[in-house]
Amino acid sequence: MKQLDVCLTPELLHLHNLSNSIVVVADIFRATSCMVTGLAYGVKSITPVATLEECRLLQERGMIGAAERNAKKEEGFQLDNSPFSYMADNLIGAEIAMTTTNGTLSITKAKATAVKVLVGSFLNLGALANYLRSEVYDVTVLCAGWKGRPNLEDTLFAGALADALQEQFMLLEDGTLMAQRLYQESRHNLLASVANSSHVRRLQRLGIQKDISYCLQTDLYDIVPVLRGGKLIAMP
Repeated sequence: MKQLDVCLTPELLHLHNLSNSIVVVADIFRATSCMVTGLAYGVKSITPVATLEECRLLQERGMIGAAERNAKKEEGFQLDNSPFSYMADNLIGAEIAMTTTNGTLSITKAKATAVKVLVGSFLNLGALANYLRSEVYDVTVLCAGWKGRPNLEDTLFAGALADALQEQFMLLEDGTLMAQRLYQESRHNLLASVANSSHVRRLQRLGIQKDISYCLQTDLYDIVPVLRGGKLIAMP
């Protein structure tokens, strides 16, 4: 039977064997929520890169540059890290290069050895679960965390996906069981569950309350972003 595992931070990824595993990267506040939103609103592709320098180079080559560090937009780039910025009509058909503090770094770490890399958020939870049920591979949920440390919102998402797939996948590792239990205890009020989390406090200090509520909504979009040729696209 297939197995679903949870990696609570990219710093622990080397402990996981990804050779037979689809990796689902989750950076709920806010990178993967932006990616799902953008592709749902008609963005053609999003190229995730680890560094500002890579993103700047792609912007100079004609892509729209999106860059965030420490929850703030970096100077010299066109887009920030708010999902609401990815709903604009002028982005329909656009190719975006994106770098963020945690999410894009997690994608670049996973892509070398994973069978494939998908992007997950609460916004596309149901679509993602439905797709993974049809796959023959194991699944590893990679929580982007915050600068190498676990965080609450990504762990909650991992638990939600594990809970949705518990009939089709074995949940054997303690990290997976912890995430599932946390989600089960929090599922009826996710916003309250993350109210005192470090990243929520960080975003609130920047006046970004609406992003928090938005990113915790479930099943707004029926798309599954997949990494192909270095670009995230909506799976056909």
